[in-house]
Amino acid sequence: MRALVRYTSRADRGGLAFLPDELTDGVEVVLGDVRDTESVMEAVRGCETVFHLAAQIAIPYSYVNPRDFVETNVVGTLNVLQACRAMETQRLVLTSTSEVYGTAREVPITEDHPLSAQSPYAASKVAADQLGLSFHRSFELPVTVLRPFNTYGPRQSARAVIPTIIVQALRGGPVRLGSLTPRRDLTYVTDTARGFTAVAAEPSAIGETLQLGTGTDVSVADLVEAVGAVLGRELEVEQESQRVRPEGSEVMRLLSTPARMTERTGWRPEVDLAEGLERTIRWIEEHPDSYPAEGYVI
Repeated sequence: MRALVRYTSRADRGGLAFLPDELTDGVEVVLGDVRDTESVMEAVRGCETVFHLAAQIAIPYSYVNPRDFVETNVVGTLNVLQACRAMETQRLVLTSTSEVYGTAREVPITEDHPLSAQSPYAASKVAADQLGLSFHRSFELPVTVLRPFNTYGPRQSARAVIPTIIVQALRGGPVRLGSLTPRRDLTYVTDTARGFTAVAAEPSAIGETLQLGTGTDVSVADLVEAVGAVLGRELEVEQESQRVRPEGSEVMRLLSTPARMTERTGWRPEVDLAEGLERTIRWIEEHPDSYPAEGYVI
C-alpha cells in the first residue's frame, strides 16, 4: 500500500499520524504534491487500484484563494488521470462532493441532478469529475466518480461544522456558528470508507457516478441539539456574520439518493447520526490538542 502525502517542512503526515504502528508499517509514504507530475507518477507506479482523495477542500478559503483550488483540484486530478493512463492502472476512484449540485432543485438528489457550483471549491470539483469521466470515455480509463455527502467522524479538522460545534461545546461554549438553516446528509467516516472499497471491487461501477449518503438530512440547528443531547445539556448558540457564506454561495440543502450505489455494490450506511456523533465526541475528548483554541478554521 502506498500513500502520496503533501510535503511540508514539518514532515506532517496528516491522518496517517493517528494510525497504529502495525498499520503504518505497511504503508509506503511518498512525499510530494498532487500538482507535481513527477510526484504523482511515482505514487501511482505499480498500483492496481488508485483512490484519488487529494484536494483543497475548505469552502471559505476558496473565496480567498480560488487559484489554489484550480491548481490542486483540477490540475492535480489531470495529473492523476495522466499517471493512471500511463501506468495502465486497473481501477481509479475519484472523490467528488455533494457540493457540485448546489442548492437542490428537487430532493432527494439523484446522480442525474444538474451540477450547479456555488463556490470556487465546488466549481473545481465539477471540473475534476468531468475530467475523470472524459478520460473514461476518451481513453477507456477505468474511472468511477464517487460522491460522498458530508463525511464526518474522528480526525476531521476543525474547519468542518461538526467538530466546530463539538470543540466549542466541550470547552464550555457558547457555540459560535454562521447560518443555522442549511441542511446536510451526513455520512459517518467508516461508512464512507466501506463505500470506497466496495466501489473499487465492483466492475459494473466503472464509468459511473455514485453517491454515498444516508438518504436523510439535518439542519445545523439540529446538529447543535443532537450534540447537546449526547453531552446531556442544552448548548447556547451565537451566530457570527464572519462565518456566513457570501449571498448566493450558501448551499441550503443536500439530500442523497444512495439507491444506485446500493444496487451496484450492495453498500448501505450502518452508523446513524446519534451513534456517529457519540463516537466523534469521544475521540475529540481524547485528542483535545488536535484542535486549535478558537475551534474554528476557514
